Amino acid sequence: MRVDFTPGQREFVQRAIASGRFRREEDAVQEALALWEERERARIEILAALDEAETDLSAGRYRDYSKESSSQLARDLKAEARTLRHHEQP
Repeated sequence: MRVDFTPGQREFVQRAIASGRFRREEDAVQEALALWEERERARIEILAALDEAETDLSAGRYRDYSKESSSQLARDLKAEARTLRHHEQP
């Protein structure tokens, strides 16, 4: 496969090689593709979560929150996060 860089991209890659970040142009392309794959996986997960949320909404599986219940939810989530963090620490 042959990849044609724009002048700006070529300069960017050459600076990365000169700085020691990459040894070859191919390494930069592989890194770019890996990041693209990672971003696509995250995008697919977000779209799946949105589909699930739409299904739940359509089926009436949701809860309305008031200002008071939203504050309680925030407190509960913070407490849960603190508990999880405490259990993860060595």
